[in-house]
Amino acid sequence: MDMSNHQDLGKTLEQSRSGLRDNHRRSLARLLFLVTGSVLMVFASLQLFNGYAWISALEVAAAGLLFFGTPRLKNTPHLGKWVYGYLIALFSFFIAIMLVPDASVAAFVWVLIMPVLAYLLLGKREGLILSGPFMLLGCVVFYFYLGNIGSAASMIDLLNMVLCGCLMQVFMHKYEARREEAEQRLVEVAQTDAMTGLANRANFQSTLARTIAESERSNTAFVLVMMDIDHFKIINDTLGHDAGDYVLREIGRCLQERLRTTDFVGRLGGEEFGLILRDVRSEAAYELMEELRLRIAGRELSYGDADIQVTASFGMAQWPDDGREAEALFSVADQYLYRGKRAGRNRVASPCAQLSPGVV
Repeated sequence: MDMSNHQDLGKTLEQSRSGLRDNHRRSLARLLFLVTGSVLMVFASLQLFNGYAWISALEVAAAGLLFFGTPRLKNTPHLGKWVYGYLIALFSFFIAIMLVPDASVAAFVWVLIMPVLAYLLLGKREGLILSGPFMLLGCVVFYFYLGNIGSAASMIDLLNMVLCGCLMQVFMHKYEARREEAEQRLVEVAQTDAMTGLANRANFQSTLARTIAESERSNTAFVLVMMDIDHFKIINDTLGHDAGDYVLREIGRCLQERLRTTDFVGRLGGEEFGLILRDVRSEAAYELMEELRLRIAGRELSYGDADIQVTASFGMAQWPDDGREAEALFSVADQYLYRGKRAGRNRVASPCAQLSPGVV
């Protein structure tokens, strides 16, 4: 059984709620820190020549903090706090610059970049919560900056600012919502076996690894089961691959109907399925698999004019008795599965064979 490393896509999706994978988010944050710090140093020099020494000092201090944080973003476990601190300080700085007497009207364009940075680094919900109030505050500051808006020209300037801000906010919110939906669909496709709708091999392996980690922490046993449809090749050879696909879908449906909500099932490839039975010992797992075996054997499958009789063989491995690592569990379950096949198929092969008469 190939146990090559597969990324846990569920965890990846959680990490990408900010619009970026975690490593990309870190890289972007480092770039923003570096660029912002460099730009602040330039503006600090200009502000000093412009007569605003206090602003220059603040910009130099902020640049120093950004340069200090840039290399630490690569591995810090507190990336979210760094991002929030950066965005809140940056947005506050934008507002402060706009409040400076004789501020350039061009300073107000920085308000429009707020939702872009917030949604990209924080995601839809947190991006809205952070950027919304700052955008509103920016529009209010611009209103007071204009002073008398009785003239048509001043009203046009205010409307341009408000409308552009609203459009930018709505656009980023819609974009992020669509991106999340699209990524969710992609992750589901990447995790799902297209034929049966069950978890695919990569998803099953990542779930098994996560189950082992959880069991190590809680010291709770679970059982890994390998299941194989008996004589599946004969179905494909005699009735065609469409009939074989139909059988796979029906077996997948049967597995989903019988298993508990805490259990997990996936198609590992071909006619082979894997099951993870959580919080259970071999004896109880055997009874469940024996019931499932009988359920499959008694299921009447009709494909066109043909009635298809299907049976399945099962091999079981108990964690941690049969191994603490995924490779060891797969090996033991495989051994019992093929022991059951050699003994005549349509049976459950288990390490607790001596406890149940008739079991392999």
